[in-house]
Amino acid sequence: MTRPRPSTDPLRRAVALLDVRWRRVVWAVVLGTLSLGSAVGLAAVAAWLIARASQMPPVLTLSVAVVAVRAFGISRGVFRYLERLASHDVALRGMAALRANLYTALAQGTPGSLVGLRRGDLLARVGADVDAVGDVVVRALVPAGVALAVSVGSVVLVGAFLPAAGVALALCLLLAAVVAPWLSARSARDVEARGAAARAAMTATTLEILEQSGPLAVSGRLDARLDDLRATDRALARVTDDGARPAGVAAGIAALAVGLAVLASLLLGIPAVTAGTLAPVELSVIVLTPLAVFEAANALPAAAVQLHRSRQAAARVVALLDGAADAPPARATTATRGPVPGEAADTAARDDGPRDAGACGARASLTLVDVAAGWPATGRPVVAGVDLDLRPGRAVAVVGPSGVGKTTLLATAAGLVPALGGRVTLDGRDVTALAREDAARGVVLVAEDAHVFDTSVLENLRVARGDVTAEEAEATLRDVGLGAWLAALPDGVGTVLGPDATTVSGGERRRLLVARALLSPAPLLLLDEPAEHLDAAGADALVRHVVAATRTARDQRGVVLATHRLSALEAVDEVLLLGVPDDAPDGAPAHVVARGTHAELLDVPAYRWALDQEAAAVG
Repeated sequence: MTRPRPSTDPLRRAVALLDVRWRRVVWAVVLGTLSLGSAVGLAAVAAWLIARASQMPPVLTLSVAVVAVRAFGISRGVFRYLERLASHDVALRGMAALRANLYTALAQGTPGSLVGLRRGDLLARVGADVDAVGDVVVRALVPAGVALAVSVGSVVLVGAFLPAAGVALALCLLLAAVVAPWLSARSARDVEARGAAARAAMTATTLEILEQSGPLAVSGRLDARLDDLRATDRALARVTDDGARPAGVAAGIAALAVGLAVLASLLLGIPAVTAGTLAPVELSVIVLTPLAVFEAANALPAAAVQLHRSRQAAARVVALLDGAADAPPARATTATRGPVPGEAADTAARDDGPRDAGACGARASLTLVDVAAGWPATGRPVVAGVDLDLRPGRAVAVVGPSGVGKTTLLATAAGLVPALGGRVTLDGRDVTALAREDAARGVVLVAEDAHVFDTSVLENLRVARGDVTAEEAEATLRDVGLGAWLAALPDGVGTVLGPDATTVSGGERRRLLVARALLSPAPLLLLDEPAEHLDAAGADALVRHVVAATRTARDQRGVVLATHRLSALEAVDEVLLLGVPDDAPDGAPAHVVARGTHAELLDVPAYRWALDQEAAAVG
């Protein structure tokens, strides 16, 4: 993939990633010119034919014009169809190439800049924004080329009959093809920037409501999110209305230009006819031809708006590419599609070998020394001073109240987010300095919002390792408590999951994600809330199974569990309790307020209180 220089215009950079074959674009312009040229020719010849027929000449005098009218009428539609085929072929090929280049860049780059993006915003960038960049060819470049060619040809045609009328037509075309698009483009700058932001916000909010409707309803936040969606819809409607006003002005200017061109042709042509320098039949040609010529110019205001829309979309796409390329090169990956799109598929493509812990770094160790974790966008740590040692056969739990920073800490430990302080090392080397494949073989993060794809159960599990067999998949699903669910599926592990097929509940989804992690070849697992949405007994059983699975003689694993469940933690080797001291100032990061085994932490008031609250909720 050829990456344009960062100093170039974002639209130029994005168009370069379209891998456009400019010969195809030129061919589309030629076909578009022939189509509109046929329309202009039809208007000119029809005007001559009508005027000449009124003089009642011999029929043979009109035969060529009659055939020409038919030819132009037919060729206009044919060339228009061929132009649509050619231009859309360029656009669709370009969008496919841009998406492939974008996915490749995201898969090969660092995810550190992506984890802060809302999934809906990310979806908008790889979806609607890529479409908008591709549309610049069909809706901006080709119409501009066609308008230029047809306008020049029409001015020459009219000027051949009456030079003054040709000049007047050129001036009116400048009014319609330059002034109107300029006004549209000027107003579109702010409108399109607001529109891109509103569309991204709407996509993000809609996706959140669709995917998290259950948890939002239970927590009482669903109505608030629906209100946010309505507000975003109103904002998008206001943007659309604001964009309609300049479009109306541009359309009015175009209509004015047509009227002026016809009026100028009459004012200049009638004296010429009177003086004998212009035939009466030719007067009809120079008066009626502009009516067809302006069809090309009238498309330019919309092309100018599309150019700005594509530039705004290109800026968002390029920002995504630059973030993946320029952020600190965190090298870990995820076994499930969590906050980093493309990572899961990248892992599956690399990890096609058998699940052999020795082949993937059985001696792997992950060490955090005085680590401060936080999101790079804010630069403020949410948790600080964390020390942690993880190796195969060892299980560590990270607990604490919601929002204390458990997820951020795990993302930092996985290398998805660069540490704001301290060091994170994998096998003694800084995790950000490792080659991507090396770190991917060492550590896997299962994010809380990891994705279940609209494909079969088996293919969802193969995201972690490409050679997972149906027998392995079935055994692992039964191990995580999905035996009854699997037995009820119509096609077993071949059953397709998704909104239009078999759906999964929140608890089934978590178990499926844990199964995916256990099938990964990486010796170190970081699991974020693996037992969420499960009943108390099922959650505890799943946590115990995960811990037990890390200690098998054949395939030892190291595991870090970020969890709210405390009652099952007697099986882990160490528990880290995160919290903010009561005497800490507002905004202070959380720290490890206590650490030890589950039994040792029973004497810590905060830990004991959380455990009692958990027991009371179950009771």
